[in-house]
Amino acid sequence: MKKLFLLACTSILFAFAANAQRYAIIDSKYILEKLPEYKDAQKRLDQFSEQWQQEIDQKQTIVDKMLKDYDAEQVMLSDDLKKKREDEIYNKEKELRDLQKKRFGFEGDLFKKRQELIKPIQDRVYNAVQKLAVDKQYDFILDKSEGITVIFADPKLDKSDDVLRNLGVK
Repeated sequence: MKKLFLLACTSILFAFAANAQRYAIIDSKYILEKLPEYKDAQKRLDQFSEQWQQEIDQKQTIVDKMLKDYDAEQVMLSDDLKKKREDEIYNKEKELRDLQKKRFGFEGDLFKKRQELIKPIQDRVYNAVQKLAVDKQYDFILDKSEGITVIFADPKLDKSDDVLRNLGVK
């Protein structure tokens, strides 16, 4: 009898706990795409990226020309001149790799620009989500955009538009 009573109490406790949790689902990608300042920041980031890629492409063209010229003249060069040319080409290739790493590598210029331009906007969205969670007393807010798989989400639970309203958009 005690086991049955304990089992019933435990079941009731879990039922109350399950009902007490409130959750919502948002789509942060959708929210960000609706923010004009995010679009502007993304355009500026794309411009920087394109500018840096052109710089790298120009240096790659120089390296390619040096290699082509070396291949054409290699048979006529002395060993010392071959070694000198190979060193020049190696140094130019190293410069190119270093520039690529500086611009697009881990914690490179693109990463830093993204932090500078996009992170403040993401922080605003995070704060709006946090405010929504506190105001509506949600226990969980799940993000269904990139990276997290939600197999099924009831559209009634999507609070992305509420976050946008909190941000003053729409």
